[in-house]
Amino acid sequence: MKMKKLTSLLLVTSLLSGSAALAHQHVSEEADQNIVEVAAGNENFSTLVAAVEAAGLVETLSGEGPLTVFAPTNEAFGALPEGTVDFLLQEENRDMLIDILTYHVVPGKVMAADVETGSVTTVNGADLTLVVSDEGVNVGAATVVDTDIEASNGVIHVIDAVILPPEE
Repeated sequence: MKMKKLTSLLLVTSLLSGSAALAHQHVSEEADQNIVEVAAGNENFSTLVAAVEAAGLVETLSGEGPLTVFAPTNEAFGALPEGTVDFLLQEENRDMLIDILTYHVVPGKVMAADVETGSVTTVNGADLTLVVSDEGVNVGAATVVDTDIEASNGVIHVIDAVILPPEE
């Protein structure tokens, strides 16, 4: 059950990272919607939303929270090697998809102003390194391109790449 929650969170993160500009146009409206609803309402997160649905994480990411999602955009998913997204969306690869998606989710609501350099434990149980510098914020190998997209059950920060959990 814990793995499902982590996966849901990662998917939501990916779905929400699509377009910061579009997402911020409806900030007050989004604060009344949960993370999944916010992501589903943004065409730049369509791949993330599809992944969250395939992983069975919709209920988890729609729950009470609070959660912080580092959401990759459709463009970020598109940068993965050809065939990767289709592979992950297959039923037999659901556990792998859940691991990846939940690696994009952190328990609690962490606003951009509160992010510090260091390691945080993601919903999937693995640690993720955050680096704050004059150039911006890096989350693993991804760069945060938009921040503080609020939802009723947390916050979404848009990232420019899909981040993969460390191999066990």
